[in-house]
Amino acid sequence: MVLPSMRLDGLRAAVTGAGSGIGEGIAEAMAEAGADVALSEVPEKMASLDAVCRRIRGHGRTAVPLSLRLPDLGSIDNFVTDTIDGLGGLDILVNNAGVNIPVDALDLTEADWDLVQDVNLKGLFFLSQAVARRVKEQGTGGRIINVASINGVVGYYKRAAYCSSKAGVVNLTRVLALEWAQYGINVNAIGPTFILTPMTQSTFDDEQMRQDLLRRIPLGRVGQPEDVVGSVVFLASPAAALITGHTLLVDGGWTAI
Repeated sequence: MVLPSMRLDGLRAAVTGAGSGIGEGIAEAMAEAGADVALSEVPEKMASLDAVCRRIRGHGRTAVPLSLRLPDLGSIDNFVTDTIDGLGGLDILVNNAGVNIPVDALDLTEADWDLVQDVNLKGLFFLSQAVARRVKEQGTGGRIINVASINGVVGYYKRAAYCSSKAGVVNLTRVLALEWAQYGINVNAIGPTFILTPMTQSTFDDEQMRQDLLRRIPLGRVGQPEDVVGSVVFLASPAAALITGHTLLVDGGWTAI
């Protein structure tokens, strides 16, 4: 028996929200594993892609920085077209872009609810749809990996909109896996625990919340982006060829309690 490879040599990947945090780490990990990478950020944050693109090119891989505003369908179509033009095709999509507006449920506004759902769920779906259509045309099969959250399977304070959106991602992953298996497209998700990134820094600055989170994580520490990237590379690789419709929880043992 030959051990299946976790290398991504010759593959082409797109990673959304790649300017910082988990997305930045995933994009560079993909390049380290051998993939060429298209990276997205919202137009006003495009400069944040410069450093990660330099590191990707330092690995000898192609890096294509592109703007993307979810859930705008025109922006999605342009991103997919420019990704395929820049990389010569597309094999892997990592849906990492997301937003969170932490607020008590009694104070949550319609505008805040809509923004979180639009980016985290609606945008993720329509980008996945656009990519799946192109991969179907290629006839080569592919991988879609959704960055959900531990909050897709458990609740947490001040995250009514966020938890709802990520729970939607978890079940949407199952549906897309069922429908797109016939095209050779594996669809999976990862569910990280709270990861220390620029987006979550304010959460960890609240000492009471930090201690509450640590109490819920048996391994006793918050996560770092490097704790997450291996699971994404694995799901994108030949080693995960028979895995689809699954959400891999990278949660430090939270759900084992």
